Amino acid sequence: MVMWVFGYGSLVWNPGFHYDEKVLGFIKGYKRVFDLACIDHRGTPEHPARTCTLEKAEEAICWGTAFCVRGGPEKERLAMEYLERRECEYDLKTCVDFYKEDDPLKPAVTGVIVFTSTPDKVSNKYYLGPAPLEDMARQIATANGPCGNNRDYLFLLEKAMHDIGHEEDYVIELANEVRKVLAESTTKKVTPVKEPRASRIANKSKNNVPTAHQILPHHPEAVATTI
Repeated sequence: MVMWVFGYGSLVWNPGFHYDEKVLGFIKGYKRVFDLACIDHRGTPEHPARTCTLEKAEEAICWGTAFCVRGGPEKERLAMEYLERRECEYDLKTCVDFYKEDDPLKPAVTGVIVFTSTPDKVSNKYYLGPAPLEDMARQIATANGPCGNNRDYLFLLEKAMHDIGHEEDYVIELANEVRKVLAESTTKKVTPVKEPRASRIANKSKNNVPTAHQILPHHPEAVATTI
């Protein structure tokens, strides 16, 4: 028995399970989108993270990594149990054809499992749907969870796609927008409160009023006779 799993998000750089073979390639008819909520890894129920899922799109391809697990039913069961816990926000497992770069017309492997999600907010509570780029960037820049922050997930995916030689414009654009949000938040400074002119004059006058020691002559012997 052999099981193949396609990774297109964090599985690309951090599979986390034992596999026997890893192959770079792509699947057809899907595109990567940041439309899925994560409430237990990179976010919380109060402030969910945005993570990758796949959206059907004609003529689209999605690059990633296919992992092969060999060794019998028990080994496959352990790998799948791990993946189902980890990918708990994904409510679908779809079987797809997997292609390698050297032969983009003929599938290298068929029946490859890929975790996807139902694109419906009613039937899928984790589906966030699309949003303006700026809104997505603000959410990703500020979400944190037990496994780390949301922005690192995006930046690590950006790096992983660069490392495999297949950078994706959508990921790069979103990552750059998140960097913009982070830069703006770190450069904001509290504007000092400017004191009203009348108060400054009053304070200045108060500071210029001489003290009793400055006005009265100092007579040590006179002080001594009054004690």
